This record gives sequence, C-alpha cells and structure tokens, in this order.
Amino acid sequence: MWERIKSWRWAIVIAMLLMGGLAYSFWPEAEAVDLGTVSKGSMEVGLTDDGVTRVHELYTVTAPVTGYLTRIELEPGDQVIAGRTVIARMAGIPSQPLDQRSRVEIGNAIVASKAGEASASAALKLAEADLGRAEALAERGFLSRADLDARRAAASSARSEVARNRAETRRLRSLLTEPAASGTPSGGAIAVRSPESGVVLRRLVESEGVVGQGAALVEIGDPARIEVVADLLSREAAQIAPGYAVKITRWGGEGALPGRVRRIEPFGQLKISALGIEEQRVNVIIDFAPEAAEQIARLGHGYQVDATVILWQSPDVLRVPVGALFRGNDGSWQVFVEEGGRAHLRAISIGQLNEDFGEVLEGLEPNQQVVLNPSGNIEDGTKIATRD
Repeated sequence: MWERIKSWRWAIVIAMLLMGGLAYSFWPEAEAVDLGTVSKGSMEVGLTDDGVTRVHELYTVTAPVTGYLTRIELEPGDQVIAGRTVIARMAGIPSQPLDQRSRVEIGNAIVASKAGEASASAALKLAEADLGRAEALAERGFLSRADLDARRAAASSARSEVARNRAETRRLRSLLTEPAASGTPSGGAIAVRSPESGVVLRRLVESEGVVGQGAALVEIGDPARIEVVADLLSREAAQIAPGYAVKITRWGGEGALPGRVRRIEPFGQLKISALGIEEQRVNVIIDFAPEAAEQIARLGHGYQVDATVILWQSPDVLRVPVGALFRGNDGSWQVFVEEGGRAHLRAISIGQLNEDFGEVLEGLEPNQQVVLNPSGNIEDGTKIATRD
C-alpha cells in the first residue's frame, strides 16, 4: 500500500497544489469601501437659492420736462445731498436749422408783413385826419357825440393794426436771426436736483442732448442700507414665514452672514429656467442682521449671493452621513454597518435630511462606522475593507 502511494506521490502533490490554487482563486476577497462615522452635532435644514442685493430705497431721477439736458458730470459712487446737489440742468429745445425753402418762405412773409404795415400806416393817417376834422366839427356843435366816438374808435383800431403788423414783422425776422443748428438751448435753464441723500448708483444718461419728459437720468440710493431679494419657488416660499433665520453665503468673503426674512411678496411671477422649464417664483425680502454691518460695507446694489432660509435646526442630534442612506425594498431607510470587517444590513429610522446628514431617530449608535455609497456587490455579511 505504501509502495503504491510512493509511486503516486508526485501526482498527489500536483493535484493538491491544483486544488489549493483553485480554492484560492475562487475565495471571496474583501470589498473595498469608504466608511463614514455616525456622530452627534448640530444640524439644520433649509432652502437655498440665488439672491441679489439691493438698496432699501432706490430713487430714479427723471427729466421733469422735455428739453435740452446738459452733460451729467456725476460719477457712480459720488455722494449727493437731498435738495442741494445739482445732477444736471435743462433748458428749452434748441431751434431747428432752416433749409433754403423755409428761408425763402419766411422772407416772403416778411415782405407781406411790411406791405401790411404800410397799408395799416396809411389807414391810420386817414383815420387820424378824419378824427381831427370830426373833433373840430364837434366843438362847434355840428357833429353828434356818437359820430365823434365812432371816429375815435376807427383811429384806435388803425393804430392797433399798425402795431400788429410791426410785431408780425419782428417775429418773422426773429425766425431768421435765431441761431439754427448751433446746439444752443433757448430759454432759461432749470436745475435737476437730487431728491435724496446717498450715492449715485448708476448713470443712465451721460452726454448732453434732448431728452423727453420722464426719461431716467440717474439712480440714487444708500448702499449702507441694503437687503437681499431671493426668488424662491412658490412651493418653497409657502414653507417659510417672516422672521425665519437666513444664512447668506458665497457673498465674496469668509463665513456666512446672518439675516432674517422680512417679507414674502404675495405675487408670484412666471420665469423660465436655464433648462427651459416654466417655474413660478416668489420674491423673498431678507434683511441683514446688525452684526453683519461691517461685512456688508463691501457689498453694493445688484451683488449676487446665496441665501439659505433655515426651516429646522438643532444643536445636538445623532446624525449619519447622507451618502450611507438608501431605500430598502419595503421603502424603509437602510445602511450597512461595519462590524468585524463585514457589512451588516440594518434598517434605521430617519427624521430630518439635508445635503450632508440625516437625523437618526433609532437604529444606530454614536461612533459606529457605516459604508458610504455602497455598490451592488455589497450584501448583508459581505467582507469589506477600507479603501486606500
């Protein structure tokens, strides 16, 4: 028997080596995973959206009349004082240039006016002579009082006609002597003054020229008194109320700036998103907290920020990284807990959720390790190892 084994010993060794290699090749390896820690700490849930800063009171200075506006020398950022700072001056519209035809027509009208003046002068001389004779006859009692009054009225009418023709001649001559196409305003200038103290935020008109009544010239406001306008989805705006705490982030400096919801506008507006989706948006007005006064001094009108309205917060909760959570077949929240180098499936109860953590109500303990973003290869009892 022993002799037969000795004769087959190399075959037996080779067979055992082959079986060991096959067993090693099919032996399950540990799945490489990332682990997270269940911890206790603060947690908050909020609604985040883009916002834009604006001054509390924005004044748009407009042209009070249609006329010629002088150049606005004020630059954005210049200080203005209510009722004292002159933004610009306005005068009458400059005269229009005359073409050759218009000049000929005005010249002919002047000739006609002079002819009318000469005719009226002759009629005046005749009326005055007639009045002189009538007065002489009236002194001797040969003319009635009524006829004398008629002669006087005729003479007065003739003098008025002469004066009218002379005034018309002067008017027509002024059309020719008025500086045409010179850009010089006619009439007295009026000053356009600042209605409120603050700074010039934007200069809408810079060069001089003719502007219409109501044309916007400059915008004025106080950048020290600014607020944030965030347009939230209408279904999100319905979850908040005035007084809710707000965190202003991505404003250009370090940390988050505190604020409070002051007003939720009652009117929603239809807007088209970047993906072409129609959305109903509602403006939420947010005031900065007084302790943020130093930081907001660097902000101005129309600066973009991110606003997060806090819906819920707690200083000490048991929380699990949100990347470890997934839904089971029954719809419950589940995680894989690392115990003894293996992943164990565990159903848990979750309360509040945000982008980073989930609030653990039951099922986990502090400092436990959970698998983050588990793949489909991991099942209950799978051997795992921390990814390098």
